[in-house]
Amino acid sequence: MYYLNVDIPVERFLKIVQNPLYVDKSLLIDQMASTVGNELGHDICITRPRRFGKTVNANMLAAYYCKEYNTKDIFDRLKISKCDSYEEHLNQYNVIYIDFSRMEDDCSSYSEYINPIKEKLKNDLKSKYNITIESYDNIFDCFYKTHDKFIFILDEWDSILYEDFMEESDEKKYFKFLRDLIKDQTYVVMAYMTGILPIVKHSSGSDLNNFTEYNFINDRRYNEYFGFTEDEVKHLCNQNPDIKYSDLEYWYDGYYTNNGKKLFNPRSVRNAFDNRYCDNYWTSTGPMSEIADCIEDNIDDVRDDMIQLISGTPVEVDLMEYLDKDDNLDTRDEILSSMVIFGFLTYHDDCLLIPNHELMLKFEKILNRKDMGDYHEIVKKSKLMLKATQDKDEELLASMIEEAHDKEVDLFHYNDENSLACLLTVCYIYARKFYKVRREETTGKGRCDMIFIPRRSHKPAMIIELKVKGTPQEAIDQIINKNYIEKVKDYKEILLVGITYNPDSSHTDYKKHQCKIVQYK
Repeated sequence: MYYLNVDIPVERFLKIVQNPLYVDKSLLIDQMASTVGNELGHDICITRPRRFGKTVNANMLAAYYCKEYNTKDIFDRLKISKCDSYEEHLNQYNVIYIDFSRMEDDCSSYSEYINPIKEKLKNDLKSKYNITIESYDNIFDCFYKTHDKFIFILDEWDSILYEDFMEESDEKKYFKFLRDLIKDQTYVVMAYMTGILPIVKHSSGSDLNNFTEYNFINDRRYNEYFGFTEDEVKHLCNQNPDIKYSDLEYWYDGYYTNNGKKLFNPRSVRNAFDNRYCDNYWTSTGPMSEIADCIEDNIDDVRDDMIQLISGTPVEVDLMEYLDKDDNLDTRDEILSSMVIFGFLTYHDDCLLIPNHELMLKFEKILNRKDMGDYHEIVKKSKLMLKATQDKDEELLASMIEEAHDKEVDLFHYNDENSLACLLTVCYIYARKFYKVRREETTGKGRCDMIFIPRRSHKPAMIIELKVKGTPQEAIDQIINKNYIEKVKDYKEILLVGITYNPDSSHTDYKKHQCKIVQYK
């Protein structure tokens, strides 16, 4: 057998369960119990970014439903076994499991991709049911000849759409294949499909409008089963004390369930535990590079959004009407919505944020590209900016901030501390190689504007307080009086930096930027 009641997902899930880092998501099965056989809503599409547990859960569901294998011993140990619905659907169905990311060697066209899938499905049915299948039979006719019922688990449905050989006409054929296979077919007990792109909106017309889609934005039912929750990560930390929860939170947290619970990138968390080291395990080239190209294509408002996001400032935007887009990235909303779909931004309470440090590293690389214009020029000098701060060269630091401020960047023509903080975030991009840079960090008796926590012991900790219409000494006094030092009190060397900007040219002490740097004793 190729797809019908195959043992591949069963063996994969058994291997996953035996891994010490396994996180039990089996309650997803209970959530889906009412869907099986429900004519009004048995077709489900789960869309999530890469590496958020879609395939793991697809393997779990296939192992649970498949009637050819007795998997009770596996599931008896999991949370689902405590639910009333547990045994109702356990090993009760014929399961068609297809991983659409798999293709034949040297596949170079859509026909070379889809024809083997069709033939394997027909051969499976012919072998199991001893039925006659003619070459001209449509795939749905073959299923009807069995007089049986099936659960379809179709993983990574959209993977073929990324292949260079796919033409628009091929996409239409592919959607027709999926429609003929699943839509309104009485042999379908349930269809469970996963991918990154939203299938209902991506397909044309009513091809696949039978699917109820659950994405990062609208999912109130299944959202805790894709990604690790805060409690799950803390539990893993208790079992694996080599990695601190605070480090995992800094690197991989930042996504949210619809009700506001934290979600971590599961792939990266597992790799951090395996390697006993937090690093960038998830991001790579691909969709992000395409989006970066769009950002650089004279879309100035998106460039400014990127600076705000990198500075830690949320960007308010309503993306509900744009999350159905994945191509034709010609507008700000289309680009930003695609970033959410691919997981490079998180969208919560009508605001966009860069989720975590892992993703921040990716965005910083965008700023280093020459096509980013003035932003790139500012970033180029960020190494000198850090050196000037550590050397306590107040005049050089002030002049560099002044130079950056005078660039033709609307976002930096500021009259408030938030805009000043955006500027400084770009100016100190290089510092992120050696520091955890936090904005609006709660410490002591308030919130510090910027705090630089060293990654290496020989670097000085730095606290920056910003003021519009004030003096650098007032900023330094605020750091001390409100005990912002509390967060870095154990470091041998601590630099306090006060940076001010006075936009009032009539003021007697008028000077655009002033800096004061003192070593805390």
